This record gives sequence, C-alpha cells and structure tokens, in this order.
Amino acid sequence: MNDQRLGIRKIVYYSEETLLENGLSPAVPAVRATAAAVVSNPWLGGRATDDLNEEVIRLAPVLARKLTDILTNELGGVDAIQAFGKAAIVGTDGEIEHGAALIHTPFFGNLVREYFDGESIICFADDRADAGASLVVPLWHKNAAATRTHYQTITTRIGDAPRPGEIVVVLGASTGPRPHSRIGDRLTDPIVKADTLGELIS
Repeated sequence: MNDQRLGIRKIVYYSEETLLENGLSPAVPAVRATAAAVVSNPWLGGRATDDLNEEVIRLAPVLARKLTDILTNELGGVDAIQAFGKAAIVGTDGEIEHGAALIHTPFFGNLVREYFDGESIICFADDRADAGASLVVPLWHKNAAATRTHYQTITTRIGDAPRPGEIVVVLGASTGPRPHSRIGDRLTDPIVKADTLGELIS
C-alpha cells in the first residue's frame, strides 16, 4: 500500500551520538535514533465507543514495517540495535486512544519485536499535543529488560506535527548503553526493603 493511501504526510529520522560525557568518551559508543511517521488520524469524527480495530489492522503493521526498516538500515542492521521504545503523539482533534491504537496492539508491537529480533515488552510514551510538541521516548534492552545499562531516553519533536487531525507514530532505538553506565543490574541487586534500611530512611 502506498504512503498516500495510508495517509502518511511525512517520515522523519533523527539520530544522535554522545562523544563526550563528563569529559570522557564512552567506553561503548552508542547511537540513539528515532523514526517517526506523521499520519492522518483515521478515526476523526467518530464516537468514543467506536471499534478501532479495522483501521488498526490496516495501518499498524505497515507502520511497524516502515519504521523498523528505517532504523535497521540507518543503525547498521538488526544485530546492531540493542534497545527499543515506541511512542505516539495525537493531534488535538483526536483521542489519546487513537495513538494507543496504533502502537499498543499486536499489529504493531509484536511485529516490531519480530523485526528487531527482540523479546522484551516495548516501553512507551504517548500524549495529545499541538504541532511541535516534544515527547521523551523511553528505551530499554530489547532482550533483557532488567539490564539497567540500557535504560535511556531520546526526545522526538517534529515542528509541524501533529496537526489537529494527525498522529505521530514513533519508534526509538539505540545501538548500546548509556555513556559510562555503572549503577548495577536489577538481576544482581541486593534485596532492599524499608525495614532493612533502618536509620538511613528515618
């Protein structure tokens, strides 16, 4: 299906690499990136009780394929991608549920995991906002969600989107961990409870 029939107005790719953090180069250089599609909201003018499924099946799988392809090609292949996340910004004429419909169902999330060879649940953010709004997209490891080294974010912003009748659908990815990550791992943490900390929290 071509982009015009899907209602895609534009595709935006953004990436960044931190070369210095606190005066030092990261031991593991990593590129963080987003790929975003600006699409017409297919549910405008509907009722809050309408079934959204037909348009989800039509749109979400194509967006999953298109955005994962962009990130895979730009970041050096599936094996190079270590962390992922997803997001949606709904224009002011739409419902928050319209953005959720495009990113929170198996027709998007399951396919993103498959295309990225991932296993983790995909962390997410969503909002309703005017054009040009920023949204922080959370990322974590695609196969080991408890790995704190890959807890990071990337901010997405498109100057003219979403218009009131649009939705911005975003995928985020990273080729590595945060610079100088050193706060341990959830799987090897000590057991911490309030009653074991005693005077530290009193």
